[in-house]
Amino acid sequence: MEDRKKMRNQGNSMRRTIRFLFCLLAGLALLPPAAALAAAKNRRPAAKPRRSRAHGVQTQTGLDVFAAEKFAPLRGKRVGLITNHTGVDAQGRTAIELLKKAPGVRLVALFSPEHGIAGHADEKVNSTKDPASGLPIYSLYGESRRPDDEMLEGLDALVFDIQDAGVRFYTYTTTMAYCMEAAARRGIAFYVLDRPNPLGGEVVEGPLLDKDKTSFVGYFPLPVRYGLTIGELAQLFNEENKIHCDLHVIAMRNWRRAEYFDNTGIRWIPPSPALRTLKGAVLYPGLEILQNAGVSVGRGTEAPFEEFGAPWMDGERVADALNARDLPGLNFKPMQFVPAEGPFTGRRCSGVSVRVSNRSAARPLRMGIEIATALRNLYPEQFDPAKLLLLLGNESTVKLLEDGAKPEEIVRGWADDLAAFETMRRKYFLYK
Repeated sequence: MEDRKKMRNQGNSMRRTIRFLFCLLAGLALLPPAAALAAAKNRRPAAKPRRSRAHGVQTQTGLDVFAAEKFAPLRGKRVGLITNHTGVDAQGRTAIELLKKAPGVRLVALFSPEHGIAGHADEKVNSTKDPASGLPIYSLYGESRRPDDEMLEGLDALVFDIQDAGVRFYTYTTTMAYCMEAAARRGIAFYVLDRPNPLGGEVVEGPLLDKDKTSFVGYFPLPVRYGLTIGELAQLFNEENKIHCDLHVIAMRNWRRAEYFDNTGIRWIPPSPALRTLKGAVLYPGLEILQNAGVSVGRGTEAPFEEFGAPWMDGERVADALNARDLPGLNFKPMQFVPAEGPFTGRRCSGVSVRVSNRSAARPLRMGIEIATALRNLYPEQFDPAKLLLLLGNESTVKLLEDGAKPEEIVRGWADDLAAFETMRRKYFLYK
């Protein structure tokens, strides 16, 4: 009797469940498709976002490729690794731990660029010891910016694995070149583990660096936006600057020149403290040139390199002037912000937020020249174009800005140099 009662209750329960599910499905069927999907989504756990791309295959960085080969060319060698927090594989494992465990490889020294091995320092960095591996970390952004003989003593190979920004004045490329020069002098093999150019590999833009203005923020006469991966750039440096080191580039797989970083399926890791977003990276080459001329570019705000301003600026007036220029892929909105770093720290700035509607059409260097022209015209007492020379690195461009030339005239003046550079850079392409 008790068993029959239990079975009857179970049957009733099952029928109620079936009726509930039937009603739920019927209700969803009556909803419009978007609402039905939203309702169904609310009744199941949220799925993890999938990394997808047009041709369905995630890019493999040079580190991924080299690790799959178990770092075979490095077996039996004493290795130094130039890296920072961006040197990770698709599973989030660092180049340090992968090389440390690689069969037959002796990882004996680490080298860090600007911002240090953890990527968060905004000042000179001292040499130290890695707490996880116990290896020495030689700073290349401290008292010296080049590895000396003592740092390189006993090494057979140097490996470089750092995410670049695709911009001439970003110092990681200079650090790579200085290390290549040191490796060439000592007969040390040099391996570059290639990574995507965040800005893609098709567009080149901006003036070329004057040959007499090379520095730590400008190693070689490149345009500001050079459209090469770090591995392709290493090849160009090696040949065109006659370094002639024993260079080996570990190429990526499944990367195309037309792709921005978020097309690759790779997780974005900010390569430096202020370069937090890909949008900021896209605008960076055109906004960063302004900072030396006394303009905040949003450092120490929630949107660095996505806005600019100063206490002496009228953001609405500047935004109106820029919008009147109808720049492709860009529009400008007035705003106010208080930067926590850089020029005008802690002071309220009136300024402009830059909106990107079409990054493929946008030209950040043209934008930077347009902004500089507007500020020179509106605020000649506060804004000095001569101070743009440090990062633009091109005397004739700065002279035209000072003389009040139109932005389109200035940009046309780059054409011959960019055409010559285009011919040069194509010799070093590793990808289509």
